Formats: sequence, structure tokens, C-alpha cells
Amino acid sequence: MTATPTVPPVHHHEEDTSRGTAISTWLKGQYALYILLALLIVATITRGSIFWGRTNLTNLLLQMSIIGVVVLAQLIVVLTGGIDISVGSALGLAAVVAAGLFGGPSVLLGLVVALGIGGLIGAVNGWLVAFRGLEPFIVTLGMLALARGLVYAYGNGIPINPEAADSYASFGQSTLLGIPVLALIWLAMAGLIAFLLYRTVWGRRVYAIGSNVEAARSSGIPVKATLWSVYILAGLLVGLGGWLFLARFASGTSTAGNLLELEAIAAVVIGGARLSGGYGKVFGAVVGTIIFAVIANLLSLLNVSTFLQDAFRGALILVAVTLATVQIVRKRKTNPTQPATA
Repeated sequence: MTATPTVPPVHHHEEDTSRGTAISTWLKGQYALYILLALLIVATITRGSIFWGRTNLTNLLLQMSIIGVVVLAQLIVVLTGGIDISVGSALGLAAVVAAGLFGGPSVLLGLVVALGIGGLIGAVNGWLVAFRGLEPFIVTLGMLALARGLVYAYGNGIPINPEAADSYASFGQSTLLGIPVLALIWLAMAGLIAFLLYRTVWGRRVYAIGSNVEAARSSGIPVKATLWSVYILAGLLVGLGGWLFLARFASGTSTAGNLLELEAIAAVVIGGARLSGGYGKVFGAVVGTIIFAVIANLLSLLNVSTFLQDAFRGALILVAVTLATVQIVRKRKTNPTQPATA
């Protein structure tokens, strides 16, 4: 009688432990999610019926769509170790030019004009940073002043209404399966940027440049060309944001995008990206965008003055930076031989 070999049972204990450890590690670093959850709880307690109402949620999504694409633009620049403080002014310029120039009579033509303005601004910023070796902060500071000055000069401080204002308003309020189309465009852009960063050679180059530009250059990465492409793509996203602004309000105003650069930088930081470059996720940027939109919405529902709203935003930025710093210190203590990532 032949004995049947006994196959030892397969134990998945190690795999389960590893998976559990990975999930635990991921949850420990999701400060942005915890902040968002706390905000939603406060909103439910204080203004639950209004906050979760269909009208308010629609307005909230529309608000997210505009700042959301700008946050994505800021994210890819920050990943390279740079910063772009001209995004708000560039958005305003794209919006007013699209409203008053050739884009006025047509929604689609307005999109082309807005993308052209944003792409041109991004190309100039990127060329000065990548090929002339200028500091991103100084370059974009100058572009901020230039673009905002052109916004005021072009419109003389008066809102510019496009010829196709009704078409813009109709498109801006349109929905698909109950979700505003503008919000779907933002989420589609988030998916596209995530794909480019995580699934393409270009994305790996962006992270490599932000982590160590000299090492990236030594390994054969075309640093200058990659940096230039990052700023151009960021400019296109900002131009799209200007078009979304025009679609939502059916008017280009001199204050369009004013101080939006601060919210974009803060959303990126709260989402876990390092301003020194090399680390950051699209998911975190999206969560950071939602946080700022919820804060602005909730404070408005609570009738808090705009001055105190700015104070709340500033406090939130400080909290996010503090939490990120604590995380970096903990990682250095755990494994001092590895570079810490926020």
C-alpha cells in the first residue's frame, strides 16, 4: 500500500502580517484624512442638514473643481523641488482673456484660449527655471506680478462677460449622473496626473529630480527638458482652471484666482507632499483640496467673517506642517540610514 504524501498546509500568516503592517503604516501617515474626517463630523454636528443638502454639496464640488486643478499643477512643480506662486494670477489672466478675446463667443474656443495662456505662462516659467537656472520662487513671483497687472490692465477692474455667457453658465451648471461636470473634469485630471506620475518614465524622472537633481543628472535623466515639461503641464492645468472659473461664474473678474496660490500650496502640504521635493501623492493633493473647500464652506455656513476664515486656513497650514515634521523625525529615529519622506 502506497502512502499518500502529506502536503503541509499553506500558512498565510506572514503575508497577512506584512499586509497588516503596510496598512497600519499607511494609516499612521494619513493625517489629512483624519483632519477631513474631523471637519465632516463638525459640519454634521453644527450644520448637518444644510451641509449635506444637495444644493450645498453641488456648490462644494464646483468650488473644489477650480482649486483642484490648480492644486494638481502645484503638486507636480513641488515634486521637482520647485514652487509656483503665480498660479492664481495665471488663472485670472486665462479667465479674463478667454472671456474677452476670441474665446468669448464660444465655450470650446474659450478653452483653447485659456489653455494657450496658461501653457505660455508655464513655458516662460519653465524656461527660466530649467534653462536659465533661476530660482522658481523668484521667477514665479515676477510672473505673479506681471500676470496680475495684465489682468487689471485688460479689464480695468471691471468684470468681463463673454459673448457666450449663457452657454458658459449652462455648461458650468450641467451635471452627469447628478455630479457637476466641472467636478468630473477635475477628477479626470487627477486620474491623468496620477497615471503620468506613477505609470510613465516621465513620472519617475519627476520624482528622481525632486529627490536628488544631481543624481538624476548623473544617471542620464534630461533634467532641463523634464523641468520645462513640468512647468508647461502645470501652466496648462492652471489655464484649465481659468476656463472652469469662467464656466462657473460666466464672467472673468480682476480678482479671479486672487491668493489661490496660497491655498494650492497649503493643500499640497496638507496632502503630505514635501516642499523640498521628491515625495507627494495625487491622493493626498485631492484630500487637501477637499479639506480647504470644506473649511471655506463650513465657515461660510457658520457666518464666520472672512478675516477669521484666513486665520483658520493659516492655523491649518501650521498644523499640517507640524504633523509632517513629526512624521519625518519618527522615520529618522526608526531608520536613520534612510532618507525620511513626509
